[in-house]
Amino acid sequence: MPEVLLPEIPDYAVVITDFGAVGDGRTDNTDAFRQAIACCVNAGGGKVVIPPGIWSTGPIKLASRLELHAEAGAVVQFSKRSGDYPLIASQFEGKPSIRCQSPLDAEDAEHLAITGKGVFDGGGDAWRPVKRLKVTAKQWDNLQRTGGVLDKEGDIWWPSVAAMEGAALVERLIGEGKREPKDYLSCRDFLRPNLLSFRRCGRVLLDGPTFQNSPAWNLHPWASEHVTIRNITVRNPWFGQNGDGLDIDSCRYVAVEGCSFDVGDDAICLKSGKDEAGRTLSMPSEYISINNCTVYHGHGGFVIGSEMSGGVRYVHVSDCNFMGTDIGLRFKSARGRGGVVEDIVIERIRMTDIAGEAISFHLFYEGVEGSGSARDEWFPATAQTPVFRGIQIHDVYCDGADIALLVNGLAEMPLEGVAVRRFTASSRQGVICHHVNRLTLEDVALYTEESPLVRLHQSRDVDIIRLDGTGANNDGMMLALSGSLTAGIQCRDPRTAVTQRAVWAAPDVDRNAAIVRPV
Repeated sequence: MPEVLLPEIPDYAVVITDFGAVGDGRTDNTDAFRQAIACCVNAGGGKVVIPPGIWSTGPIKLASRLELHAEAGAVVQFSKRSGDYPLIASQFEGKPSIRCQSPLDAEDAEHLAITGKGVFDGGGDAWRPVKRLKVTAKQWDNLQRTGGVLDKEGDIWWPSVAAMEGAALVERLIGEGKREPKDYLSCRDFLRPNLLSFRRCGRVLLDGPTFQNSPAWNLHPWASEHVTIRNITVRNPWFGQNGDGLDIDSCRYVAVEGCSFDVGDDAICLKSGKDEAGRTLSMPSEYISINNCTVYHGHGGFVIGSEMSGGVRYVHVSDCNFMGTDIGLRFKSARGRGGVVEDIVIERIRMTDIAGEAISFHLFYEGVEGSGSARDEWFPATAQTPVFRGIQIHDVYCDGADIALLVNGLAEMPLEGVAVRRFTASSRQGVICHHVNRLTLEDVALYTEESPLVRLHQSRDVDIIRLDGTGANNDGMMLALSGSLTAGIQCRDPRTAVTQRAVWAAPDVDRNAAIVRPV
């Protein structure tokens, strides 16, 4: 990996209390932050120090050669009034969007840092809708007592009528070709900001603070270079809608190390734009290192997609723990995305209590496809067809999952060139693959409640080396094959008991499709 460059901040510092800030949780300190930052900018750069206290403020616009340092005991509490957030041209979910300005916002800035042991709280509970099925009955009752409105089905709570009706209005404005922020003023309650949005920035450092309770995504560097994120804590409620932890989007030269995540959506996620917007921008996320991070909750521990239309490549993930996430390692896309995901190395990952798949490749993410006969439907491959290839996963342990490894590839573009080595999993089901070519499973041990250990459908050139493990129902089924395209399956030197090596093939599978050595 190329060196990730750190920011260079001049040795100059001011304290926000020098500009009239009061840390009582009631005083509006927006102007004090603005004046402190302007003072540093006028001096050629420097550090703005936030001492212990509860510092209420509107959004903070950062500038080049600036360090925002929140000391231990400092809580920066961002305003919960949508009117305090100007509408700006920004990015969200892979496309150019009009959004409320982020509480921590920067654009076209160089040499930026947010440091210290303080807390930045986005006040997200005033912005987010909440689905009834995601909270307890008591939480649901308490939520309704705070005000807000329910949708007509009574299943989603919204903080205001404007927030609830905003989606339809935004869609109409986009259809009418409206592109100016002023056109969207009536939608402001709906246009939730990310807690941190850094756009086209360089030499960025986040080191030490806690970032929590974001209105939408938590941390979103976009189209930026030389980004270092270390020793931070990222928290969102488990029921938080769009409550991603870290979304690295169309960035290059990124290092993430020693961070902790407990969020309501994907935790550590790599993206590069959605559909035509991402392909047109053509700015891949690349040269990214993620090391020694812990995820306590999230839809995915480490995730690529689903917005990856500009491509993701040259990624190294190592020495991470995922505990209680919905999915551990998650790769997702859909027809229409396009983009190439390649040259990914993941190693030394530990997982416990995974609700779904320990490792998941799902290329039907936004559709009902991916099951039954629709899974085998073939479409012409075009620039809109996503490509996943050249992915190495080594030394992974999972204690508890529904499925150890799931692949739902596309008939016209199977998952290509994936190797999983030294993978031990206890799960309900083992390996289930649809449409994969050149898959290597080496030194994989599967301890499952159901058999077979490995199920392959419409898959070719699969090399299974030293497969071990048992199915709890003890029916002896090691391998099941289906699909007329399935061929070139080799199972070499199995370590399962001799009584656990049965191979089943559907009638449409050539009888020479699989070879087991020794028999």
